Amino acid sequence: MSRKQFGGPALLLDRSDINTDEIIPAKYLTEVTKEALRPYMLEDLKLEGFDPASAEAREARVVVSRENFGCGSSREHAPWVFEVNGVHTIIAESYARIFRQNMFNGGMLAIELSRQDIDRIFDLRRLGAVEVRVDVDAQRVVASAAGHELGFDFEVSPFDKALVKAGGWVEFADARY
Repeated sequence: MSRKQFGGPALLLDRSDINTDEIIPAKYLTEVTKEALRPYMLEDLKLEGFDPASAEAREARVVVSRENFGCGSSREHAPWVFEVNGVHTIIAESYARIFRQNMFNGGMLAIELSRQDIDRIFDLRRLGAVEVRVDVDAQRVVASAAGHELGFDFEVSPFDKALVKAGGWVEFADARY
């Protein structure tokens, strides 16, 4: 059973098409451990008001964003940099296919919600810091700020859910083969 945490303080990135080079710059792809990637998460992300070294970014355990998250090069390093920073849940309108599958293969959640639901989560930010709780079994997300809560159901295939619950593809395979 996975020991990953699927919830906590949320980092809201209000932009579509955040690509893998912005998530982890290519110059760090020669690093040989996931741990070596830790300080570079979102280093090249250009978004007004965003600072990758901010407490909000460092303390985030969930990222909420817009459509086509993780587009660009197909590299496992992008999910790895989130994992090593304790971000095991990404919530977005849609994902690049390979990024999405790399998240599940690593035992992390790539949750898709509608544009309207994402808008409602972004609206919560006006009230204060946004926290997210995730119930993997019930396939439900609850976002809250300043005592206001919004709940959303999400879909995940039985296989991807099994990968998440096992802790990733390697743990899933070890337990079955």
